[in-house]
Amino acid sequence: MEKIDIRQAIKSKRLYFDGGTGTVLQSMGLEKGHAPELWSIEQPEKILSLHKQYLDAGCDIIKTNTFGINCEKYKNYAELISASVKIARDAVNECGKGYVAFDIGPTGRLLKPLGDLEFEDAVEIFAKNIRVASKLGCDLILIETMNDSYETKAAVLAANENSDLPVFVTNAYGEDDKLMTGATPEAMVAMLEGMGVDALGLNCSCGPDKMVNIVERLANAASVPLIVNPNAGLPIVINGRTVFNIRPEKFAQYMTALANKGGCILGGCCGTTPEHIKQMILATSGIDYVYPSKKDRTVISSYTHAVEIGNLPILIGERINPTGKPKLKEALREGDMSYVLSEAVKQADKGVDILDVNVGVPGLNEPELIKNTVTSIQAVLSTPLQIDSSNPTAIEKAARIYNGKPLINSVNGKKESMEAVFPIAKKYSGAIIALTMDEDGIPATAEERLSIALNIIDVAKEYGIDKNDIIVDPLALTVSADTKNALVTLESIRLLHQNGIKTSLGVSNVSFGLPERDRINSVFFANALNAGLDCAIMNPFSQPMMDVYFAHMALHDMDANCEKYVAYACQSATVHEAQAVQTFDLIYCISKGLCDEAVNATEKLLGEIQPLDVISQHVIPALNNVGKAFEEKKIFLPQLLASAQCACAVFDRIKLLIPANASQSSKKIILATVEGDIHDIGKNIVKVMLESYGFEVIDLGRDVAPNVVLDAVCNNNCKLVGLSALMTTTVPSMEKTIELLHNKFADVKVVVGGAVLTQDYADSINADFYAKDAMDTVRFAEDYYNE
Repeated sequence: MEKIDIRQAIKSKRLYFDGGTGTVLQSMGLEKGHAPELWSIEQPEKILSLHKQYLDAGCDIIKTNTFGINCEKYKNYAELISASVKIARDAVNECGKGYVAFDIGPTGRLLKPLGDLEFEDAVEIFAKNIRVASKLGCDLILIETMNDSYETKAAVLAANENSDLPVFVTNAYGEDDKLMTGATPEAMVAMLEGMGVDALGLNCSCGPDKMVNIVERLANAASVPLIVNPNAGLPIVINGRTVFNIRPEKFAQYMTALANKGGCILGGCCGTTPEHIKQMILATSGIDYVYPSKKDRTVISSYTHAVEIGNLPILIGERINPTGKPKLKEALREGDMSYVLSEAVKQADKGVDILDVNVGVPGLNEPELIKNTVTSIQAVLSTPLQIDSSNPTAIEKAARIYNGKPLINSVNGKKESMEAVFPIAKKYSGAIIALTMDEDGIPATAEERLSIALNIIDVAKEYGIDKNDIIVDPLALTVSADTKNALVTLESIRLLHQNGIKTSLGVSNVSFGLPERDRINSVFFANALNAGLDCAIMNPFSQPMMDVYFAHMALHDMDANCEKYVAYACQSATVHEAQAVQTFDLIYCISKGLCDEAVNATEKLLGEIQPLDVISQHVIPALNNVGKAFEEKKIFLPQLLASAQCACAVFDRIKLLIPANASQSSKKIILATVEGDIHDIGKNIVKVMLESYGFEVIDLGRDVAPNVVLDAVCNNNCKLVGLSALMTTTVPSMEKTIELLHNKFADVKVVVGGAVLTQDYADSINADFYAKDAMDTVRFAEDYYNE
């Protein structure tokens, strides 16, 4: 009997994944610190036994033993993948049922601009695995335990470009319901559904009891099946052995609740066993199954959050567009990205929802320039971006490396335009601005513009692009050429709105060629909002425009208790165009991650005060402000690291004026990712933060043996050590390292961190401090040297 494609199977019934691999293999004899994937060659019979136990327990999908395999870690990665897939297929054949999921885990490295791994290099790392596995008879690809939206995108892109297998994705969310780099569940749904994944969800990080809120949010946002693969609670140490604190029966109870919340594909992760899966299936198989409904929403996203278009008016900042802006044009020609970033940051400070990015200057390489500009802006801001270009190559360059689901501006009704832009939007996940013009130009009537819009929507469907991802711009033509132009545009907005079509408009175009343009723009903006305009591309430095926006919100029941209007009205500083040329102080520049501006501000301060005073009065206060904002979840990891890197650049400048012996830090710390673990993202983040606070960091790298850490303590006379681990199977190496250090030096202090660690677990392995994040480590290290 031919196996049903898993995409069809999930439409009619709930499916079940298997559970943990590494933790179960340890109970079967896997030694501490030994990589589980090596057993596919060394102990294939035990891997086969594990798969069969899960299939016998009733699961539908087994994961290949390939989570930790990639070409950077193993030269023989293809051999290991082939062996692992063969074992999984043998298990399915012997049991006469089941699907084989090719399992892909994270690389263990942070992508640029936060880390050192190029986006395209990450894509290729994943692609090499997929090219091998796709020829071996897998039924689907599972991309799991991803805690960074950018790495997730790289993996999905590799899967889409190198295989036609179904793609399932699960991310690892923290206690704050976000990924490590800040993405909300809604942001991940926007990007992943846009890229065409077949199912999505969450795994690892925590037990099922901690996943309820995330599952609810995912279920409310997603139109594809939801995967829920929790840990069996939290790890604890009993008699020197790592176990998890939720037993099979209790796990099944929690999973019943998650099935009722919308879980379509259920399974387990760290600490779960065949018995956990068996009990879960028994408890949930009788629950009515409901396939997710299609969500009628228009959403774009950044790497932290989603913006829904259609509920409230959306402001799109227009200032990064060289048309009519000689200073920006000059900055682009000279490669002055600091000016571009300052324009981006100032618009974000004014509260725009989206930033338009247009770098089209004659004579410049627009595809490369817009790619670099998008990357640079996303390094310092989490505001979603609108990729604005008439050049399809430029759009594709930017969309490919964009971290999230962008808004693409634009397509029009011309056949060649749709043929060029729609495939890009479909491949890279993007909503599209559609201009109401075609081969015959811009129609003179609202009805004709609606007709073009409807045709664009129909053609988009042929490319698999939903109506919700088309936002129509009916085009604002200047009234200085024809005084009927504004009326036609307003009527077009009304017609589009009545037909359930979202709209966008470059508002200021209406006043081109006229004096005192804000007077025309603001009244036209008010009329457009009343006609149903959803998105306005506008100047957020224009006080009349912002007055209209906040007043409209208050008058149309879009501002609870008029809170936003009151806050806006009470601002002491007025918003004028002239403010756009203000000079930033050092604290502001560091807080916003503006490196060039920060160095310039430092140069000015060094002419006024002593170098060490610059550090104590400006740098450290800025970092403390940023650290507090991070701890209060007001900013996220990318902004934290951007500020830290900015502070490091300032330190480097200041050190040139300080004698060598005086500039050498007396604050030292040794960092290492423990033996057997190649995932050093967390360690590298901590390193950047510590260096920004002036620490000398002795970085031993990843997969570091306990004796190497001990030697570093002896050779550097440093009694403060930070250890990191991502994988449950490598935590015993952390415990061994701590024991070795404490036995040799009673006064050594060890701070530990990592995704699998908790305060209780850290206590059980005798760590001196548990750090839940990078700022915790900084605070502990500061306290250590201040005692």
